[in-house]
Amino acid sequence: MTGVGFVGVTQASPGTEPRVVGNAEIADRFDAVADLLEAQRANQFRVQAWRSGAATLRRLGRPVADVLRDEGLAGLERLPAIGSSLARAIRELVESGRLSTLTRLRGAADQLAALASVAGIGHGLAQRIHDALGITTLEELELAAHDGRLADVPGFGGKRVAGVRDVLAERLRRRRQASASAVRGPAAPPVSELLDVDHEYRTRAEMGELPTIARRRHNPGRLRWLPVLHASRGSRHYTALFSNTANAHRLGRTTDWVVLYYDDHDGERQCTVVTETSGSLAGRRVVRGREEECRVHYARTLA
Repeated sequence: MTGVGFVGVTQASPGTEPRVVGNAEIADRFDAVADLLEAQRANQFRVQAWRSGAATLRRLGRPVADVLRDEGLAGLERLPAIGSSLARAIRELVESGRLSTLTRLRGAADQLAALASVAGIGHGLAQRIHDALGITTLEELELAAHDGRLADVPGFGGKRVAGVRDVLAERLRRRRQASASAVRGPAAPPVSELLDVDHEYRTRAEMGELPTIARRRHNPGRLRWLPVLHASRGSRHYTALFSNTANAHRLGRTTDWVVLYYDDHDGERQCTVVTETSGSLAGRRVVRGREEECRVHYARTLA
């Protein structure tokens, strides 16, 4: 079946949501992103980009999933008003039924999704781990698997804990290598730009100039406390948020650690900016993983 308003879903496993591949559904999600960006006072050009993309999908005379299948991302990018960012968003929706940008803007990320994705841990065990240890990230799970806490959770014997350690060792190794490669890549923003966005976010947050959202994690009262900044630097679009991780709350860094999401023609990435607590950069804002570049940056600006 083809034509405007085509709706199609792939078969899903029992108990899971079907994947969204219909033009109308994807357009609705693009409009939802635009609505949230507008409510959070993002750049109007960015808001309009999502709205224009939604309009293209509603006018399209064939399923956009077919365009992706037959022509790949390049085919999507040839559609009117569909650039590289929206093309990747379409691919994510077609392949998974989800749109991470929309989830983040709503402040509703599933805190157990990462744990449940580990081989040997389903959603039930993920919930048990979270209830017992307050863990939500793979890094926290890795630490618990090594320091003995995971073995104390019902359902985790020595063999299962060892399996989790092995899976996480390989998975996190690949992630760290990819992250290090991305940081060193030519498309990585200069630390001066990242620090500038960080400064704008913290300054405007302190002055109460930014809209706020409610995060599900570590927010039982569903309070709208988390300021959000949407900003642009050249071709890059940034979303800045204070860190809402368990570690940030435990260490009292929820108004210090800033997570920057940025999207340009090379895709979406993220980094964290913190106040250094030791060494020659103590007291200064630094981009985690790029401390040496920050050291050079400060040496130049103070010279």
